[in-house]
Amino acid sequence: MSETIQSPSDQARPGPTELSIQALPAEAQPLIVVGYSAKPEGRAALKRAVSEARLRSAGLVVVDTSPHAEANDLAAELVASGVTYEIRAAVDVDDSAEELIRIAETTEADFIVIGLRRRSPVGKLLLGSNAQRVLLDAACPVLAVKADPASG
Repeated sequence: MSETIQSPSDQARPGPTELSIQALPAEAQPLIVVGYSAKPEGRAALKRAVSEARLRSAGLVVVDTSPHAEANDLAAELVASGVTYEIRAAVDVDDSAEELIRIAETTEADFIVIGLRRRSPVGKLLLGSNAQRVLLDAACPVLAVKADPASG
C-alpha cells in the first residue's frame, strides 16, 4: 500500500512522484478517518472532516480512492487547511468500505466521515452498499455527509 503522510509543519513539498512518508504524531488525538474521492460526496466528506479536525484539534487519516494524479491536489489542500494529516491510498477502490473500517480500527479512530450521494425517490430505498457497510459494521461512530446539490 502506498501512503503519503504530511503535516502542516513540513518544510519540503513533495513533487508529483516523490511523496514523503512519516508517522502521524502520537499526540494527534483524537483521530478522524475520512473516505475521500474527487466526487462531490468525497469532497463534502473531506470538507466536514477538516472542519471537525479543527474543532477537536484532531488528526486526519484520509483514505484516498481517487486517481493518483489528484493526490498532489489533495495534499496541497490539506497543507493549506493547517490540520495534521496522513493520506493513505486505498488498496482496493472497489471495497473502500472494508478499508475505511480496517483503518479506523487499527488507528483507534474516534469516528469516520463518509460522503453520501443525493438519490432519486426510488434510489432512497437503498443506501449505497459501501456507505451502508461502513454505517453498519464500523465499531466507532460514523458521520455521513451529503454533497451540496449545486456541486454535482
